[in-house]
Amino acid sequence: MPGEDIHEAVRTVLGELPDLPHLPELPGRGVIAGMTGRALALVADLGFDLQPAGWRLTDAPGVDHRRARSLLAQDLDALEERVQVGGLFEDGGELKVQVTGPWTLAATVERPRGDRLLADHGARRELAQALAEGVSEHVADLRRRVPGAALLVQVDEPALPAVLGARIPTASGFSRHRAVHPPAASEALEQVFAAIAAAGATPMAHCCAADAPIGLLRGAGARAVSVDLAVLEAAGYDDLGNALDAGDRVLLGVVPSTDPVRVPSEKQVVERILRLLDMLGFDPEGVAGQLVLTPACGLAGASPSYAREALALVRASASRIAGG
Repeated sequence: MPGEDIHEAVRTVLGELPDLPHLPELPGRGVIAGMTGRALALVADLGFDLQPAGWRLTDAPGVDHRRARSLLAQDLDALEERVQVGGLFEDGGELKVQVTGPWTLAATVERPRGDRLLADHGARRELAQALAEGVSEHVADLRRRVPGAALLVQVDEPALPAVLGARIPTASGFSRHRAVHPPAASEALEQVFAAIAAAGATPMAHCCAADAPIGLLRGAGARAVSVDLAVLEAAGYDDLGNALDAGDRVLLGVVPSTDPVRVPSEKQVVERILRLLDMLGFDPEGVAGQLVLTPACGLAGASPSYAREALALVRASASRIAGG
């Protein structure tokens, strides 16, 4: 979400998305609030610090790593306070939280002696294990804070296709890291998804790349997938059909994530989804309970007014498809 006021962001999300609210992320507050810093705040038993080139693995948590942990705790406090004041989730309901996945972290965070963790098999394996443990503890904390909510944990993997395709540049920029083969990529994801499920939450995966590896993510244990429908390649449509056929949740990015020249109408959004379902051979009434409409990606780059409009638009469009 845009802005720096977590209390306002929580109010907006809970107000606009009562059926599936989420804990907002506000990267406008700085790098410790960005998706990498946010995930490292959860990582158990590993330390990181912030260098000019970005986050780096260290022997002990640096000051910025400790600040990231503190900021996440404050955001959880804000969510818990608002939930208690509003009496939310007393009768159940879902709450979504997000964490950056192991491969995007490995492609982003540096080793102590330079270059990405992606280049070190042992380090990236240790990172996946620590992330799985940290997410498990995070889910347990959320269950205490919001006891009535069913938790959905979104694992963000925007860099996964580039990791699989050997498109991550080395530190020099003159070469690319070797491709990670699908079985190895799946192994790390399986640890994280399994930890989420064992903690009592539903694991889901988000990848807004055109070549999002939906089949790999589902095979690793994701029970819901989130994609950007505007960029998804044709091969991804079959994977979406397979997910729906298996009864999994499918989250479709159908509204621009930054202020567009012309905001799509509710009718346009609904017609687009109905065309997709017709192409895949599904009756809208039969799969309406599995579909979630979303912005194409995060709204951090949007204006506050458009962010609220985008959330209201996906909610209204989803209601029409569900016949509400």
